[in-house]
Amino acid sequence: MIRALCLGWLVLMILQGCSRPVPDPDTSKELVVSVPYGPATFYLDPEGKPAGYTYDVVQAFAAKHDWTVKWQETQSYSAPFASLRNQESHLVAANLIAASVDELQLLPGPMLFETRVVVVTRYPVPKIRNLADLARLKIGVALGAGHISLLDSARRKYPKLKWTVLEDIFPEGLLAKLDENEFDAVVVNEQDFDLARNQYPALRIAYELSRQEPVVWALPHDIRKSLLAKLNRFFIEARRDGTLRQIYERHYGHVKRLEPAHAEGILMRRLSILPRYRSLFHTAQEQTALDWRLLAAIGYQESKWDPYATSPTGVRGLMMLTGDTADRMGVTDRLDARQSILGGSKYLVLLKDTLPDRIAEPDRTWLALAAYNQGIGHLEDARRIAQSKGMDPDSWADVKQTLPLLARGGYEKVTKYGYARGGEAVIFVESIRNYYDILLRLEPEHKPLLMGQAGREKLALN
Repeated sequence: MIRALCLGWLVLMILQGCSRPVPDPDTSKELVVSVPYGPATFYLDPEGKPAGYTYDVVQAFAAKHDWTVKWQETQSYSAPFASLRNQESHLVAANLIAASVDELQLLPGPMLFETRVVVVTRYPVPKIRNLADLARLKIGVALGAGHISLLDSARRKYPKLKWTVLEDIFPEGLLAKLDENEFDAVVVNEQDFDLARNQYPALRIAYELSRQEPVVWALPHDIRKSLLAKLNRFFIEARRDGTLRQIYERHYGHVKRLEPAHAEGILMRRLSILPRYRSLFHTAQEQTALDWRLLAAIGYQESKWDPYATSPTGVRGLMMLTGDTADRMGVTDRLDARQSILGGSKYLVLLKDTLPDRIAEPDRTWLALAAYNQGIGHLEDARRIAQSKGMDPDSWADVKQTLPLLARGGYEKVTKYGYARGGEAVIFVESIRNYYDILLRLEPEHKPLLMGQAGREKLALN
């Protein structure tokens, strides 16, 4: 009898231990965050390091309180919410519109940013002027995305409106189904479409379902008030000091730069031209430790992977090197694809090494690319202007605003190198960022068995 009671007590304790809620982060010094894996939230970059808009914001919040972050990433859309309801995490840090949090009967956190809710279709885009036009289309919508309540509201005005609900699907999956002709249209947040638009150049926004919806995180209704208060205070301060703006710029600032025709161009040439030069980009990665897909993106922006390209200003070759830069990098024939790729890659490394050590990635790379286009002197002038205006000279989000000012007067007191078409550098960098995103999605990483001494040294520094 006593043994049975002890056994029952032990089972009860085990069950209670299994259901014990995650401790308060003030006590444990650990914030447990559940997040769906994807380009808009949390993913691993080419170096295997965590990245993403959500990742950066959460890390900034946790750092304010000296907390570590325990990430519960999942490939399932519904799993993070189950973790939250089971008290296994403190919050779901997905980019959710407030309506979706209400649908899930959870508590919305502070607003990160606002987004439109849009209807996306394929090219040629059908004319959707009103709900009657929308009702003629086969529409797909994701369960839990918050869009069903918007459609329900629209159907009260036009009862013939109908749609198909898909369970446990990410926006990327919904857009893929549209691209594969499973639907005539899908409903997504504009920011989610922006991140995928270059992958699907045939897709277009055809109709605005909602002008502005707040994007939030989800918390349980029984959340401790101290955590919610800390979140509210962080967002107020981060919005005031520019932290949120810089993180948003880092992940979304370039996504609308590329025209659909340009995205379609690299997708076509990736199949027809890139195979000729892929091994050369691989070799350049081995020599410099720079991701070959970034180098290929530069080459595409510069010449569309044409080794014989020549500009009116005299830059030549696949990586469009000037004569001075070619001499500096030991390139004897700028029209030789191997020499051009390796010379351009080494030049980018040189520019990155020239920048102050305190500048972190990815800003370091974007600033170096601006110098690749305009020269390090003009980049430094743009950084000086940023500093004179109370902006951050180490942030690409700020320097991209001051680069166009190099073509205007009024900054002679802080600049040294005079006039430059700095706006072209912004277009150059943002286009490369888009091409790089495309290649990251479609091209496998290169894992060399052997690496050059320069590459080994760069990796050791990282």
